[in-house]
Amino acid sequence: MIKNNLVSKYTKLKYRNHKTMVNNDQISNVLNRQFNNKKPNEVVVSDLTYVQVGGKWHYICLLIDLFNREIIGYSVGPNKNAELVQQAFHKITRPLNKITLFHTDRGNEFKNKIIDEILITFNIKRSLSAKGCPYDNAVAETTYKTFKTEFIKGKKFENLT
Repeated sequence: MIKNNLVSKYTKLKYRNHKTMVNNDQISNVLNRQFNNKKPNEVVVSDLTYVQVGGKWHYICLLIDLFNREIIGYSVGPNKNAELVQQAFHKITRPLNKITLFHTDRGNEFKNKIIDEILITFNIKRSLSAKGCPYDNAVAETTYKTFKTEFIKGKKFENLT
């Protein structure tokens, strides 16, 4: 990097895990930080992030295949809700019934009737991170970190197209 005058955009920030007992959900962390999958489409992870577009906040949902860290579905919109996640599922071009596990954090945009119907229809098991623990969804978190650092940072977006 020095030879080519390259400078990293990354910073190191340490996160401290904050355990809490306020989690009443019975859905467990099936993935349990096993991020190296041997088969394509086996496990899909997701999260949401935000970006400013035209002076307003918009949300981005990415669906990531753990096999090769490929983004297989995505959506963007003004609301952080289940419809945004549903739109990302609609963009997947692979057969959804091949996905065996869908892992996310415990956000309401992932735990609701709309997403439940998708998972039930295609027989996809759900896995949720422990409350307040980003390490349980590290692949999605690092994908967004890279996305924001390499693509979003320093740019101004006037519209979604």
